[in-house]
Amino acid sequence: MELFIISTQFIADSAIDVLPIAIFLFAFQRLVIGETPTNWKQILVGFLFVVVGLGFFLEGLEQTLFPLGRLMAQQLTDPAFLYASAGKAVTALVWQDYYWVYWFALAIGFSTSLAEPAVIAVSMKANAVSGGAIGVWSLRVAIGIGVGVGVSLGCFRIITGLPLHYFIAAAYLVVIVQTAIAPKLIVPLAYDSGGVATSTVTVLLITALGLGLSEAVPGRSPLLDGFGLVAFACLFPIISVLAYGQLAVLKERVSESEMDSRNPKEEEDNAL
Repeated sequence: MELFIISTQFIADSAIDVLPIAIFLFAFQRLVIGETPTNWKQILVGFLFVVVGLGFFLEGLEQTLFPLGRLMAQQLTDPAFLYASAGKAVTALVWQDYYWVYWFALAIGFSTSLAEPAVIAVSMKANAVSGGAIGVWSLRVAIGIGVGVGVSLGCFRIITGLPLHYFIAAAYLVVIVQTAIAPKLIVPLAYDSGGVATSTVTVLLITALGLGLSEAVPGRSPLLDGFGLVAFACLFPIISVLAYGQLAVLKERVSESEMDSRNPKEEEDNAL
């Protein structure tokens, strides 16, 4: 009974969130464009699917992934676990002793971005528009690597207490350099990847991770140090997708050079 009440609440919240979008779209089409959708029944059914699906999706995250993520963050930052992992007698923990936290952050960032509905949708659209040149899984993995590395580096910042703007400024410098030398076709997609990577699943999970980590690490404030992981998760996919485009161009050039080196030899053999 309690689960039913919670499910109903999530669905109601989803309807409240989605309803303004639907009202605006219908009103804009009717008042500005001056037309009414002919397939309005199909649209209403689809709207119902969105509301119910989003409600169950959020409830599933709340019931399973979020508690599990918070629990693992607490366990990985538990002093008893950290002292045991250090494998030696230490008087105080240093940032190297939190290596399991970095690996966990990398894994959770990578896996959550792969499960992001927005990432899946954009990857499929990019594949369709590019005629298959951009692989669905290739783009998803590139985004996942960026999110994972970003979240892991963000956890390193929380543990060490280093200023956030140092990391963000350095990352933006890398993005600027990459933008100048990366293939022009991949640049807009790379910038969009930073936004789609930080959607429903990723933001809630890594925010919980950052707050839990800042509460567990001595000398850290949840208010000052707990936030900022979303900035890392949003910025580093831009770097990874730009790198994906650069590697694709490099691979193509290597293949072309290998083919060019074979052609003279083949012509020589034919002449003989």
